[in-house]
Amino acid sequence: MTSMASESVATIVCTCKQTRFDIATPDYRELDVEGLNITVSSGAKAAAKGKSKSKGEGIEILNNAKLRLKAGQRYALVGRNGTGKSTLLKAIAEKLIPGIPEETRVVLLQQTNITDENLSDAKDYSRSSNTGSSGLSVLEEVIERATARQEVQREIDVLSKGIESADAYGALRGLRKFRYNQLQKDLFLKDKDARLRSGARGMQARKALIAAEKEVAAFETIYSQKNEEITSEVLAKETSDAADMLAELELQVEPSKLAEVESRAKKILTGLGFSDLYMEKEVSSLSGGWKMRTSLAAALLQDCDILILDEPTNFLDLFGIMWLQQHLTTLADTPEPPTLVLVSHDRDFISLCTDLLIVKDKDLTYFHGDLPTYESSRAEKKVYLTKMKEAKEKQKEHIQQTIQKNMKEGKAKETKTRYDRLSRGRRSLTIAGVLNRADIDIPQDERPVSFVLPEPPDLRFPGALLSLEKLAFRYPSNKPGKTVQPLVLKDITLSVNMGDRIGILGLNGGGKSTLIKLLVEETKPTSGTLSIHPRLKLGYYSQHAVETLQQMGIGEQDLTGLGLMVREVSGELDEGQLRRLLGSLGLPGRLASDTPIRKLSGGQLVRLELARILWKAPHCLVLDEATTHLDYESVTALREALKSWEGAVVVVSHDRWFLRGVVEGLNDDQDSDLSDNEENEIPRRRVVYRLKAGELVVLEGGVQQFENIMEKRVRKVMNS
Repeated sequence: MTSMASESVATIVCTCKQTRFDIATPDYRELDVEGLNITVSSGAKAAAKGKSKSKGEGIEILNNAKLRLKAGQRYALVGRNGTGKSTLLKAIAEKLIPGIPEETRVVLLQQTNITDENLSDAKDYSRSSNTGSSGLSVLEEVIERATARQEVQREIDVLSKGIESADAYGALRGLRKFRYNQLQKDLFLKDKDARLRSGARGMQARKALIAAEKEVAAFETIYSQKNEEITSEVLAKETSDAADMLAELELQVEPSKLAEVESRAKKILTGLGFSDLYMEKEVSSLSGGWKMRTSLAAALLQDCDILILDEPTNFLDLFGIMWLQQHLTTLADTPEPPTLVLVSHDRDFISLCTDLLIVKDKDLTYFHGDLPTYESSRAEKKVYLTKMKEAKEKQKEHIQQTIQKNMKEGKAKETKTRYDRLSRGRRSLTIAGVLNRADIDIPQDERPVSFVLPEPPDLRFPGALLSLEKLAFRYPSNKPGKTVQPLVLKDITLSVNMGDRIGILGLNGGGKSTLIKLLVEETKPTSGTLSIHPRLKLGYYSQHAVETLQQMGIGEQDLTGLGLMVREVSGELDEGQLRRLLGSLGLPGRLASDTPIRKLSGGQLVRLELARILWKAPHCLVLDEATTHLDYESVTALREALKSWEGAVVVVSHDRWFLRGVVEGLNDDQDSDLSDNEENEIPRRRVVYRLKAGELVVLEGGVQQFENIMEKRVRKVMNS
């Protein structure tokens, strides 16, 4: 079976083995698809051929994989950037994979790029009405996504107008207009479905489209009937049907039912950081981050069988992340919890998942448990298989020595017996009592992700790199004569020395980004002083860095990462040095020199931005949410690189695991053997600050103390 989605840029082609469904009612929360192949190829070529792509055409994402989701389980979809995670999610959500029943209700929250207004797109693929309406407040938008309330109300208005009309044919006309609109919507969906699919499923979709077109054409004849052509029996029946339909629709917007939905919506929005005032703001007036949170709230409010969340923690602060973690966990207590598929680089956050779904080598593998357990079990398995292979090699060597000895001594029978054992491999090995009949295949690790940070040059004389003394900041008043704006930051005193590790935590809107802009001199303080070491080279990663690079790529369609670097270094490094730098950060060869910036993934753009910072060999790195677009392996690599780097690091991040490693120097069980070379290092100053109400306070208990504070707040909100 084959299915295909054509787009202006690319086509997703899905094939799998024929699936036979049970006669019993299926559980739409489950998927079980054998022999799944997914290829992304040129939309134009695929549309011309209208069939599955052969090998070598397009990019193959999966090859003969098994897609298996169990009802109510929570899956963390993990894999390196570029392995096709988002493509797989889209194929599931749009039901491009043959074997996914059309009745399955799928809600997808998927990250989009800057060309889509830099927003998340939360789509309910189970319902025809999903688009938001202009002018709606946040609360109205979220409720509309979940209930299609406005659309239902429009249908009620059409019927009511007819029924309440003095015209005897008013109710009939209202009902026929309602039915005609419904048929038009159904025709639109059938047409979209036919264009998305190919193969056997495509043929079935095209037959359904033809049938829908005939039904619309037939109804148009009825719809255009004149009053005198309508019999009294038809008039009486359709007048009665109109009243019944009106009563059915009114039940959907019954005040008590809508009040329940509104109450749930408010709880979700509060958990995601919306105040009552912000809930009443028009969606169109919000920033990209708040629009993303609105989409996330809409996705969480909708009833569905499969809930897919692609990086839902982007733009959330730690309170929002911990609330979402708790909310998704408590879904398990509902009568029929949706099956959750989650993509996130935040290792602490994905600990809520019961299972891992791993995309690797164009295949899907499964693990029941969390990520640390999986990594530990892989390491243990590799050690176990290595020992078995060594034992087998020793056994072979022993048998070969015995054969040679028997041959020298002329013992033909013993030689033949030993030779048979060696050639057939039937000797039972003592390790775990396993009868080993074949060569032992030790799984090879992928080439590890790594970040190589250049060591900073000598400062020549000592002193603080950055020093803030009693610094304060307020935004200027927008209009002359208006009252003075309140202080955003007040009495900030902070010093950053070589080798320091400083973490800054706080809720969104608390002034973290403002403080960072003051540190890097993008903003001037209202009062107080900022002192900078005269030889300081500063590297600043902005939380908007990826969006800035995407805008560059849109403005200059052919600009590559290497081309941008050549332009910016102005001859201070030659092309070979730039290629080595880009390669050390994960942008090797043609990816750097031939691929336009506009085609790079979010994770690749992070690497490019780091190259723009690191070529100057800075003494201090100021990182504002640098992990947002990276996969978890890249986050791990960046964490390890920063832990041992000689320069100073100031980090703003909501990723608890990342902060614990970079700022507090903590190690996981998996890397503890790499670990504590810190005894041989120059002692580092490690400080975690909380920025609250404009004031900077040291957290003596570090990241865990802040997490404990947020946990109490989350419990309070969940129980309210």
